[in-house]
Amino acid sequence: MINNSTICAISTASGSGAIALIRVSGEKSLEICSKIFSPISKNQTLLTQKHATVSFGNIVDANNQIVDEVLVTVFLNPKSFTGEDTVEIACHASGFIQQTIIKLLLEGGCLLATPGEFTQRAFLNGKMDLSQAEAIADLIASSSYAAHKLAMNQMKGGFSSELISLRSQLLDFTSLIELELDFSEEDVEFANRTHLNELADKIESVISRLVDSFNVGNAIKNGIPVAIVGETNVGKSTLLNLLLNEEKAIVSDIHGTTRDVIEDTMSIGGFTFRFIDTAGIRKTEDVVENLGIERTYQKMEQSSILLMLIDSTSEVEKISDFIQDHLPKAEEKELVVVFNKLDLISADKQADLKALLPEGVKSVFISAKEKLGTNQLERLLLDAAQMPEISSSDVIVTNIRHFDALRSALEAIHRVQGGLSSGISGDFISQDIRECMHYLGEITGQISTDEVLGNIFAKFCIGK
Repeated sequence: MINNSTICAISTASGSGAIALIRVSGEKSLEICSKIFSPISKNQTLLTQKHATVSFGNIVDANNQIVDEVLVTVFLNPKSFTGEDTVEIACHASGFIQQTIIKLLLEGGCLLATPGEFTQRAFLNGKMDLSQAEAIADLIASSSYAAHKLAMNQMKGGFSSELISLRSQLLDFTSLIELELDFSEEDVEFANRTHLNELADKIESVISRLVDSFNVGNAIKNGIPVAIVGETNVGKSTLLNLLLNEEKAIVSDIHGTTRDVIEDTMSIGGFTFRFIDTAGIRKTEDVVENLGIERTYQKMEQSSILLMLIDSTSEVEKISDFIQDHLPKAEEKELVVVFNKLDLISADKQADLKALLPEGVKSVFISAKEKLGTNQLERLLLDAAQMPEISSSDVIVTNIRHFDALRSALEAIHRVQGGLSSGISGDFISQDIRECMHYLGEITGQISTDEVLGNIFAKFCIGK
């Protein structure tokens, strides 16, 4: 997949702004850019410019007309991001200026970069492995402190280092077994079976930990799903608007206003929460409203946390009955009961309502209208999410491709453990070890196909 062409693209997002960045990479990048760049200092050219230095000058067209004043930074191979000679042009963010510079580069011999092609070249040129390349996309998309930290950890190679260590141990493992096979007629045992069992158990433990970490990693990356549920007209849409600090959902005194699912995210304590406003639960003959209630149950199934909202001023039935009748599998979720309209009830009424709660259920009193109790609710949400403290050395899986490969590697190492305990032939054990190594190698790109690489980098933005 090595491509020797010189590519260019606008690396900054479209839209209004002060500065835009145009990136050029390839063996002819300096030559092509030098034809359209006129430095203010006449004593230098791009062809003689040192690595990681900046020049001020003008981009000029074929008629020597100035297009824009720019700053041009040169990165020489192999020290650039892509591992190739790279030029970055910082120009004014006028759409006309950007497109004119791209046109001049194309006329000079560049090709337009495809999505993710700069990062793909960095991978192919050995500047990073595949999991680090994918972390760049996660870093760009990160919307919370936790997601940013995980992406940074992976981009620095923490995940790769763990996988490389595992593959190295597996290689030592299979080498000992295959050495025995070479001397099978002489009945020589090079691999101590007790040692191999210990090593297999250690590797299984690490892979299992990585597989189990995906639930946390997926929640951090995509947001912790929180369903706001309850009867009609208790203030669910008002609560959603309060949490998001915008008028996201229509609020009305009419029962059954919300008939579809409304979702949005916000960051609390460095973690992204995905709030889902659902249709109120009640018996109704309205066909459309019933469809909305069906979706409510679907979203409850998919959520990690259920916020059960109750109107504190109404005649509250036994809460445990509502949970049993309307919140299927609530015992498998983190349930938080939210009593709304705090501003309209007394302290005695609060105590009476709390007494109705099943044992162990978390609760909080708020006023969505008056914006009271939101800080306590946010603290309860963080507690219910049970998110771990993330350090710079933590390895947590966030990518579904990595998760699938790790599950396959775990199945293979389980077969190795079974083979060792049952005393089967070493060649079968060796095959399972190599299969485990294969799946670990898929994650870092030590074993990959053009189809897999094309699919991964196609999801990147153009210019990255």
